[in-house]
Amino acid sequence: MVQTKKRGAVAMKPERVRFKKKSQVTVPHEIVEALNLKEGDDLQCRLEDGKIVFVPMVSVPKDQAWFWSEEWQKEEREAEQQIKEGRLSEPMNLDDTLADLDKLSKEK
Repeated sequence: MVQTKKRGAVAMKPERVRFKKKSQVTVPHEIVEALNLKEGDDLQCRLEDGKIVFVPMVSVPKDQAWFWSEEWQKEEREAEQQIKEGRLSEPMNLDDTLADLDKLSKEK
């Protein structure tokens, strides 16, 4: 197995695989180990620029799927950016929050 560093990821020497009955292919052992794949793991399969691309997937409980929606993730990225830029204050306890709200209502 030959590994080279490519844009923050490990690229491996291409290996030839055979397309078998029922559209089956065997993923080379080195790739299975590098990605820590286990029997029963889900893979996303897509066509990308004329290539077959498999991406390991992680299952999420249905009651937590909202967190992984594109809209929520966009808001998470915005919050992370605000934290990096120092635009968010430290969390306050209930009394401090109510005091700040009282102060804001008096300013109006």
